Amino acid sequence: MSKKHPIIAVTGSSGAGTSTVKDAFEHVFLREKINPAVIEGDSFHRYNRAEMKQAMEAAAKEGNENFSHFGASANLFAELEGLFKTYGETGSGKRRLYLHNDDEAVPYEGLGAGEFTPWQDIPPGTDLMFYEGLHGCVVSDEINMAQYLDLKIGVVPVINLEWIQKIHRDTSQRGYSEEAVMDTILRRMHDYVYYIVPQFKSTDINFQRVPIVDTSDPIIARDIPTPDESLVVIRFRNPDDFGVNFPYLLQMIHDSWMSRRNSIVVPGGKMGLAMELILTPIIRNMLAAK
Repeated sequence: MSKKHPIIAVTGSSGAGTSTVKDAFEHVFLREKINPAVIEGDSFHRYNRAEMKQAMEAAAKEGNENFSHFGASANLFAELEGLFKTYGETGSGKRRLYLHNDDEAVPYEGLGAGEFTPWQDIPPGTDLMFYEGLHGCVVSDEINMAQYLDLKIGVVPVINLEWIQKIHRDTSQRGYSEEAVMDTILRRMHDYVYYIVPQFKSTDINFQRVPIVDTSDPIIARDIPTPDESLVVIRFRNPDDFGVNFPYLLQMIHDSWMSRRNSIVVPGGKMGLAMELILTPIIRNMLAAK
């Protein structure tokens, strides 16, 4: 952790909805005139798209049907941990981008979708680092990323909703079939249990969206439950660490209530508002401490 160069990590599974939290942070950064160093979790995958396909085929031939982007062997965990450490100490480090599609690749001559840009130095003068991806809080026998983070956010919808969101995103935006997406979910399950889920016991705040409509069969669901068809459970690991003012939140967020002494439940449509009300004072205090 570093008061001078704070680091925020938003972590969650593929399809969990981390982009919603990212949007809330972007609103706060814009309003508070904060200049973040943004790190995309996908940029710390070990393989580009073509290489990953080859690595998966090689793993399958050796009897490993669980090789996935969720696991350690397909990611640069040591390099990501090293970036967190270096940025906390110096406010600098190296980053790259993963180009998800052709549109993202347009500015980079000679590169296409599924490839990485070259490593580059983070520009000087950033106010904080903001990470969003799968592995921001990984702790294992070899790696401890969480120790370098000043604010750890988990995005954890109930599992069926997470699958629905992933199936819809990958079929509608990325052109995969439902069968291919389900194969991916099943292949990742081992690493999901051992690398994704354990992170949420160290996160400072978890946002968990819970649908209030039937999602018992996520594979046949034709629509993602809307915000108005959801509740959001917001759990603070230790509210005193961030001076959380629950009476203020209950007053500002209509129809919210406390479910436990460290948890507040808000209507799904108020998730963005709740995030901004919670995160703004935390970030202000973080920067004031610099």
